[in-house]
Amino acid sequence: MSRNRKRTGLALDGILLVDKPQEWTSHDVVNFVKGRYRLAKVGHGGTLDPMATGLLVLLLGKGTKASQSVMEGAKVYEGTLTLGVTTDSQDADGAPVETRPVPADLTRETVENVLQKFIGDIEQIPPMVSALKKDGVPLYKLARKGETVEREARSLTIHSLEITDFDPPRIGLRTRCSKGTYVRTLAHDIGAELGCGAHLSALRRTASGPFDVESAVTVDALRDMPLEEMQALLLPPTLPPLQPGA
Repeated sequence: MSRNRKRTGLALDGILLVDKPQEWTSHDVVNFVKGRYRLAKVGHGGTLDPMATGLLVLLLGKGTKASQSVMEGAKVYEGTLTLGVTTDSQDADGAPVETRPVPADLTRETVENVLQKFIGDIEQIPPMVSALKKDGVPLYKLARKGETVEREARSLTIHSLEITDFDPPRIGLRTRCSKGTYVRTLAHDIGAELGCGAHLSALRRTASGPFDVESAVTVDALRDMPLEEMQALLLPPTLPPLQPGA
């Protein structure tokens, strides 16, 4: 047998919904599923930060052709905003940058009024700690060197933004937003608007396009799940045309 023969894995086509655990990267999940079942081709339809949990859409075989359609769909996130502290990554994984007092008289109504300013079509400046590239170099690599470069604002849409829990300095939020939205930047910007600063201390993606985390399988379940049982969870590798705002 030739040593140069390319290794191939099992060719499976479909979409697998996985509930990503905290501290795993999206790539970690892809590699785990690919190695666990010795699959030929696995991708995903939109990353989640290591801090985040929730819905990760894995694309197997011909399912990878649906990548663009999956990423185009609106996303739903539930998160926790912690007031009074800003970080260099805009979330709990970063180092504190500044601490300010949270107004003692802060009311739910005040926060709701601020949230209204972020609903609709808005401009957002991506964070330095991100995978976006500047002259071919990921921004997070520049950030590690202490460098900050100018980033162009990106247009996006916040379809809805609501309070789910109000217990300052922590505020629970749920948002439905377009692709490309950095929820941690949204948290940072809300904190700036409130005047006390804030960072995102928890995040969970509950939906992506037509898919819901309630239908997702956990990584722990997959560890002991036979191939045939996993195959039964696969959705068709194609998606229906996206509806406006879907």
